[in-house]
Amino acid sequence: MKITDAKVFLGGPGKNYVTLKIMTDQGVYGLGDATINGRETLTAAYLTDYLIPNLIGKDPRNTEDIWQFFYRGAYFRRGPLAMTAFAAVDIALWDIKAKLAGMPLYQLLGGKSREGALVYAHATGSDLEDLMDSIAYYVEQGYKAVRVQCGMPGMPSASYGVAEGKGQNRNYITDFSGIIPKEEIWDTDRYMRFMPGALAEIRDRFGPDLKILHDVHHRLLPREAAEFAKAVEPVRLYWLEDPTPADDQDALKLLRQHSTVPIAIGEVFNSIWDCNKLIENEMIDFIRVAVTHAGGITHTRRIVDLAGMHNVRTGFHGAPSHSPICMAAQAHLNAWAPNFGIQEYLVLGTPECDALFPSEHFLRDGFFHVSDAPGLGVDFDETEAARYSYSPGSLPVARLTDGTLWNY
Repeated sequence: MKITDAKVFLGGPGKNYVTLKIMTDQGVYGLGDATINGRETLTAAYLTDYLIPNLIGKDPRNTEDIWQFFYRGAYFRRGPLAMTAFAAVDIALWDIKAKLAGMPLYQLLGGKSREGALVYAHATGSDLEDLMDSIAYYVEQGYKAVRVQCGMPGMPSASYGVAEGKGQNRNYITDFSGIIPKEEIWDTDRYMRFMPGALAEIRDRFGPDLKILHDVHHRLLPREAAEFAKAVEPVRLYWLEDPTPADDQDALKLLRQHSTVPIAIGEVFNSIWDCNKLIENEMIDFIRVAVTHAGGITHTRRIVDLAGMHNVRTGFHGAPSHSPICMAAQAHLNAWAPNFGIQEYLVLGTPECDALFPSEHFLRDGFFHVSDAPGLGVDFDETEAARYSYSPGSLPVARLTDGTLWNY
């Protein structure tokens, strides 16, 4: 069996999905996702110019050897662009392999450990009451876990994760009006004064059973993160995400000394070497890698196995920029992983996505259920894809109130 061709498609409904389709001489094809928010043309070019020419003629069933060929064969290893491109190939090859076996992909990983995977939604509000309404909406929809982000009084512009206006399903991150990023203002002092009380009010309003998650998004210094985590302990968060920048992993030692709040980190990580010390030293409780940014199923499975040895659970990244192909791959990993924790969920379910990526995966009562169709269980409609093209866009940047560029 040989790979005969591969194509890259760039575009999607309100997003710049990078979709890879690998064809074989037996008519079986596989799908992969190389979407990387704000840098989509680069992973598309990486696939087209470097990886696809090296795929032609290879046996697609040799997933391990092909992964090693690209990873070890690249003298300058790792990095988000390379690992995302490798991931697209790897996911597509696993899709082919599972289709050949006539099994859903999770069966090749070891079978199901659960029937449904707990997911969390994003609740956001321009103020606390707006946020309360957003949380109530998701609770009514059956969600058992909700990430909460709130605008702060006196802040001159939106804080992380908060859009202008009211209502649900706000696209509050990527701006597709051009490649020049918008600038947000961040005030740590206001955040430290406001957010612990806001989280306490949310807990009082919704009771002890709702799993409440909160993302600091790398905004605090180590001492500030330790103070904040200690202050919110009575809320009993399901997790506190990215309290400090992931660059300085020793910063978490101070937080661990002062608080028992569960910590989730890793959505910017690209390999096991980015997170192995955090996992081995049990400095985190949830690992947040995305299968598309961490080298695909082959490499992400190694991270999951390492995490399981050290009481660290999974909490895969699932932001709006991840395509349904990525989410399908993660759904199969979630079905299998014995140390599964929770899945971020912001992608599937819109009519446009369903038309472009048909599947029988479904969400019910806050749990994601993976299809039993062979392979990933998601397809790709090239006719629908022709409706979309690349739209330049960017993530915002953050500045402190005095103009200093800060962590986003």
